[in-house]
Amino acid sequence: MSYKKPVSVLVVIHTPALDVLLLERARHPGFWQSVTGSQEGDEPLPETARREVCEETGIEAGLGEFIDWRMTNRYEIFAEWRDRYAPGVTENTEHVFSLCLPQPRAVTVAAGEHLAWRWLPWQEAAAACFSWTNRDAILALPQHIVPTV
Repeated sequence: MSYKKPVSVLVVIHTPALDVLLLERARHPGFWQSVTGSQEGDEPLPETARREVCEETGIEAGLGEFIDWRMTNRYEIFAEWRDRYAPGVTENTEHVFSLCLPQPRAVTVAAGEHLAWRWLPWQEAAAACFSWTNRDAILALPQHIVPTV
């Protein structure tokens, strides 16, 4: 059996106006989140972010479009998801990234992983997230905006 690596990315996808894309989890209707996913093998974390965004939304972005916040969160893995990890693994380390799109756009969610998607103003998006790490990242979004020239 192949186990998930307890290292993941959280990618906050947003617009310059700070509208944020949220996805509804298939296994937990009503649980909204940004793009998340585990690192595969020795894959560089920016590549994990790029791959997960493409897999979960259909958005194809270049590596240079992702902003690495150089911020990590460590949290306890929900008991119901621990069977995906090696025995004894109870914590995950999450690396935060963001991706700015010019405007909200339609996305194609990964079947079986997400049910729906929606764009919300950043404060509403933060309030809608079930994950504290996701909420905190969205609340910090205005501090991580890269000014355009």
